[in-house]
Amino acid sequence: MSITPSTLTRIAGVCAVTAGAIFIAVQINHPPLDVEHIQTTGMALRETAKAVMAALALVGIAGMYLHQVRRAGILGLVGYVVLSIGYLAMFAVQCIAGFVLPTVAASDPAFVQTVLDEAAGGPASGQIGHLHELLLISGIGYAVGGLLLGVALFRARVLTRWACALMAVATTSVLALPALPESFSRPFAVPMGLALIGLGVSLARSAGAELSSEADAAATVVPQSIASTPAAAVEQSTSSPRTTSPQTPTSSQDTTERPAERVTIP
Repeated sequence: MSITPSTLTRIAGVCAVTAGAIFIAVQINHPPLDVEHIQTTGMALRETAKAVMAALALVGIAGMYLHQVRRAGILGLVGYVVLSIGYLAMFAVQCIAGFVLPTVAASDPAFVQTVLDEAAGGPASGQIGHLHELLLISGIGYAVGGLLLGVALFRARVLTRWACALMAVATTSVLALPALPESFSRPFAVPMGLALIGLGVSLARSAGAELSSEADAAATVVPQSIASTPAAAVEQSTSSPRTTSPQTPTSSQDTTERPAERVTIP
């Protein structure tokens, strides 16, 4: 199978759908963010799944933007870059939560609880170093980038518009989480998962339509080239001059003139 832009776009759509499904699935029966639960195997699996989701979402939004790069304009470019930075920071945060914090919790549970409180949107009760900036970049990039890219995709009129609008609303809604209880953070994640699924399906269908059109175009070109070959051959044969072999003169057709004999009278 040859790798074409349509094939890569279709793969990006599948990645977006998978990311949205994972984002919704990890919210089901999510345990509270505390030191006790962060050390469990189930929590480690959830955080690993969130990291995979962030990586797949990066591929998905890249395909969404590149598929309509000319129509998205400057707004789409800025939104894509900012949202990508937000998902990269989110990927780093989930890797730290899944592989680093469970180990640190055994020696410094107070530090781990401070990190978890700030990650949930609450006030930090202590110093967590540069993790504060990382969490800030993740939140701002996710909210602002999702809003800008969602509006740009909505204006481009290429992908499903309800999913574009849902992305813009779902990403900005997280800004209200610091003022809400922690239990609200799980339902607030579901709309973004649905938006990723809707955009991914629309992207895959659009790429599939392009693949079908390319296949139809290739199927029509080949018979035309085959059908034109005999006509070209006949035209070449009729236009080429005929060569005739020279005829050798026979004895009856000898046209050589002999000089007349002169008769003299003595």
